[in-house]
Amino acid sequence: MADDHPGNRTWLERLRHVFSGDPQTRDELLDQLRDAEHSDLLDSEALRIIEGALQVSEMQVREIMIPRSQMVCVKSEDNPEQFLPEVIESAHSRFPVIGDTKDEILGIMLAKDLLPLILEDNRKNFDIKNHLRHAAVVPESKRLNVLLNDFRTNRNHMAIVIDEYGGVAGLVTIEDVLEQIVGDIEDEYDVDEDSFIKPLGNDEFVVKALTPIEDFNEHFKTTFSDEEFDTIGGIVMQKFGHLPKRNEKVSIDDFCFQILNADNRRIRLLRVTHA
Repeated sequence: MADDHPGNRTWLERLRHVFSGDPQTRDELLDQLRDAEHSDLLDSEALRIIEGALQVSEMQVREIMIPRSQMVCVKSEDNPEQFLPEVIESAHSRFPVIGDTKDEILGIMLAKDLLPLILEDNRKNFDIKNHLRHAAVVPESKRLNVLLNDFRTNRNHMAIVIDEYGGVAGLVTIEDVLEQIVGDIEDEYDVDEDSFIKPLGNDEFVVKALTPIEDFNEHFKTTFSDEEFDTIGGIVMQKFGHLPKRNEKVSIDDFCFQILNADNRRIRLLRVTHA
């Protein structure tokens, strides 16, 4: 009889008990998961990861990609003396190699392939075309869960993003996708200030909710007050009056804010357009 006492149940058994009524929609599933978290049957961090995993199936590459204007590329005709300073400063591990323009992607160069330049001091004989890796190409509309599966299957870490006309719109990495699930993956080289606001084109922007109001005002020439809130996410949350879910929209002054990513505690990512 002692084995049947609720206190002796494993957490998995208790979680199954909570889910005894099968959810019919994704919202019902999330509600049950949040109830489980409130009942201490599910860790809050685990809940956030589950919510992120569910959200990536609804998100598209265009929402998280690094836009064309911010791509750090290496020109195929450049010699090491020309491209090494930018490679070192950016501290990335992979670089698109281009021809005359960013629309001409010849391949991907790995930073580790440059080590012989230093170890052997062989810069004069270095030919970048001998170190090119295949560049995966994906459309802006590709779902993130499908992209993540492609990354795993093909063992790629980076893909070039193209628009509907076949031009290069930006790039996306496996880290960008994983961050939508587990949150920001930061290292000693990350500089958040440089990636708070990313243009998508057509007067649309992806903006981190943690963007300081001062930076938002400077970029969009707005005059939002920072007396009550420090971030643009705080202003958006106040306007909603509740913790919004993905795809909810609200207009503030001349701007429309759409929720791209949020968990049960905070807004994480916004799409900003002129209303």
